[in-house]
Amino acid sequence: MSTLLFENVLGLFETPEGGYTLRDASVYIADGKIVGIDRAPAGFAPDRRIDGRGKLLMPGLVNSHTHIPMTILRNAADDLKFHEWLFGRIMPLEDKLTPEDAYWGTQLGLMEMLRTGTTCFLDMYIFTDAIAQAICDAGGRAVLSRGIIDSDGGGKQRLREAVEEIERWQGRENLSFMLAPHAPYTCTPAYQREVAQTARKLGVGIHTHISESAREVEESVAKYGKRPPAILEETGLLTPYTVAAHCVYLDEADIEILVRTGTHVAHNPVSNLKLANGIAPVPELYAAGINVTLGTDGAASNNTLNLFRDLGFAALLHKGVSGDPQAVPAAAGLKMALTNGARALGLEGKVGKLAEGYAADLTLIDLSHPNLRPLNDPLTALAYSASGHEVELTMVSGRILYENGAYPTIDAVRVIHEVERTCGRIGLRGT
Repeated sequence: MSTLLFENVLGLFETPEGGYTLRDASVYIADGKIVGIDRAPAGFAPDRRIDGRGKLLMPGLVNSHTHIPMTILRNAADDLKFHEWLFGRIMPLEDKLTPEDAYWGTQLGLMEMLRTGTTCFLDMYIFTDAIAQAICDAGGRAVLSRGIIDSDGGGKQRLREAVEEIERWQGRENLSFMLAPHAPYTCTPAYQREVAQTARKLGVGIHTHISESAREVEESVAKYGKRPPAILEETGLLTPYTVAAHCVYLDEADIEILVRTGTHVAHNPVSNLKLANGIAPVPELYAAGINVTLGTDGAASNNTLNLFRDLGFAALLHKGVSGDPQAVPAAAGLKMALTNGARALGLEGKVGKLAEGYAADLTLIDLSHPNLRPLNDPLTALAYSASGHEVELTMVSGRILYENGAYPTIDAVRVIHEVERTCGRIGLRGT
């Protein structure tokens, strides 16, 4: 594996207090890790030197909730109510997809995320084998969770397949796994218990949707006499190893349950707004001590996988609805997308920081773009000025996967061709 040196670069470092500071630095990369900052390890001889003048080097972003093959369904179901969007449009289209489609949709999603600085993501979808292969071929990092439901009677088979997929792919440095009972409205309490027991047996986490829409909460109360978090706590799905996506409709008792169980919350501001599902109570979650992370959701509901976009929304949205300009400061938004995300994904101490011993999952930002000048405060510029397209280079485990418009490990032309062909086959325009 090659060695690399970033020289004269502006580095984004986390402080001991959990904030961020920026300073000039030299960063040494070897064997897929950061092996030195400002001082070269003994005998270090870089295969390549990158002049970082006018550039900002930061940890790669961590997207804590995606459905990556749904890039195929981008802009295919817009301006619809949530249940009409999901059950009337998206699910019928998904029924037409194949594992090969998922492979190419995953590669397209990787292209977008790498292009905009995301190096690690937590995914929920079917076709795990195809998704895992696409990631291994491209060189990204992911936590994969097979989306499973039992509302149609096929839950036991899906759970068995999910376990087999984990066993088949485990042991790879760039992949780890969770189980993903889709949501309380597609998984009965008995099935939730079975999934929770299986996750404990395997030693993996849980990835699920909770309280995404008002209708979900209303139906839960009508059917079970309880709100979704109370049900999931009883069935054992809420744990310190659980990532709960959305969590828009929470009351005080719901928040207390999330605190008590140590559950992580993946905030998806753009998707929630687009589907008119509302705004998650992020300041209240922070005040309660809950670990809040940042996700894009899938490209069918966001409609991008650009986490910089969600970072900007998260930092702005809660100011507007609360009347408090400190509701989600820029540094707090960045932490959602960095160390908070790494912690939720079980990768704390490995990704999310620019520090010795961490994986060299890094992104290099070109600070010369007009929207970033003058650079009075580079930290707040990342939240309020950057769009993600200032990214010049992205690497995972020290391997460059995107640089100046090129993808060394991905055949970008073929990926677009294959995705457009899939769109034509399933009845979408595709071009």
